Amino acid sequence: MLQTLFLSMLTLALVKSQYTEETITYTQCTDGYEWDPIRQQCKDIDECDIVPDACKGGMKCVNHYGGYLCLPKTAQIIVNNEHPQQETPAAEASSGATTGTVAARSMATSGVVPGGGFIASATAVAGPEVQTGRNNFVIRRNPADPQRIPSNPSHRIQCAAGYEQSEHNVCQDIDECTSGTHNCRADQVCINLRGSFTCQCLPGYQKRGEQCVDIDECTVPPYCHQRCVNTPGSFYCQCSPGFQLAANNYTCVDINECDASNQCAQQCYNILGSFICQCNQGYELSSDRLNCEDIDECRTSSYLCQYQCVNEPGKFSCMCPQGYQVVRSRTCQDINECETTNECREDEMCWNYHGGFRCYPRNPCQDPYVLTSENRCVCPVSNTMCRELPQSIVYKYMSIRSDRSVPSDIFQIQATTIYANTINTFRIKSGNENGEFYLRQTSPVSAMLVLVKSLSGPREYIVDLEMMTVNSIGTFRTSSVLRLTIIVGPFSF
Repeated sequence: MLQTLFLSMLTLALVKSQYTEETITYTQCTDGYEWDPIRQQCKDIDECDIVPDACKGGMKCVNHYGGYLCLPKTAQIIVNNEHPQQETPAAEASSGATTGTVAARSMATSGVVPGGGFIASATAVAGPEVQTGRNNFVIRRNPADPQRIPSNPSHRIQCAAGYEQSEHNVCQDIDECTSGTHNCRADQVCINLRGSFTCQCLPGYQKRGEQCVDIDECTVPPYCHQRCVNTPGSFYCQCSPGFQLAANNYTCVDINECDASNQCAQQCYNILGSFICQCNQGYELSSDRLNCEDIDECRTSSYLCQYQCVNEPGKFSCMCPQGYQVVRSRTCQDINECETTNECREDEMCWNYHGGFRCYPRNPCQDPYVLTSENRCVCPVSNTMCRELPQSIVYKYMSIRSDRSVPSDIFQIQATTIYANTINTFRIKSGNENGEFYLRQTSPVSAMLVLVKSLSGPREYIVDLEMMTVNSIGTFRTSSVLRLTIIVGPFSF
């Protein structure tokens, strides 16, 4: 191969010596070169820069004169300085040009030249206008200035495939993409190259054979934060309910529903991806989990109020019957009308009971009894009418609640005067016709009134409790009565 190159260079020298008086202009170049109209010579094409994916399989592209090499990325390139690379100003013609081209292509295939370095190009030769080599180069003598463009525009030059003559008589690239002479499919994009063109798929598509198929970007993570939707040639991201796309159209951020569109009737609490509603005290969430319904506390429990429960929006209140007042929000307490206002006369005294009051005479004594002290009436011994009557009658008043549990001790009677050598006995003289009470003697001088039947009010009972006193020899006998007025209130409180 080196011998062939040497013969080519020798032939070029001989031809040049025969035509020293004329200037030869080349407008066609060998493969790997292109015509530079400014410098009026061929210059090397950097295939690594213009050829898409020139090297496959992870190889690196290394440009050199007239071609390029695909080498492993770890390969080292050593240039032999004893044989410097030269750029020739013209393209090959005759057999020498063909030989130089073969040498360059052979080197591009093997990448190795004996002695080291690269052969950049073959030497061009000058001669009469002739067509040689497979590239059909045209060599034309021109005695004029070699830098001047030919002045005869009617003279046609022959350009390589993919090039055409310009108005300046220069071969320029044909843009097949704009001229419509390409054969790219409708789903492909035409990309113009120097002397040719290539067909590429639209963004979002890849070649599979001669067809362009959609790239499923959703199968190549990580694209979308939550959900990916593939579309022909593209994709877009979606977020789960409760989230929205951020400005980058990839990330999902939580929506604060409480600020954006508060649907809660009362209280709203934002959580990641959703929200929850809560109700104020006294309300509960309805079935839609958004609105609040009033809780009927009176329906849920019968022990909230002592007397009556009144439901209100979001709360409840307790009521008490007439004669009572609410204390501690739920309990009913008797109102002592005798301490506030009452309708008793001057000659009457007011007696308060559970739920009301009564007016009784200040002097309850009836003839022949005489009032000796407050609520105590005595029948004088000097009065013959008093011989068969109790010596004294004491008036007492008490009140009890309805439905009081039984048996229950309710009142104690006790002698106020104790005589020596006497015996005291106690009995219920009147007012116990239905057997509601029982009198139990607790000591020689006292007895306890016991309630043995539950009483319901409002009702009034007047019970006479009698104490009889006799001496041990039976020569003395006397009695006294405690007239007890029992008022049963209308309620159990």
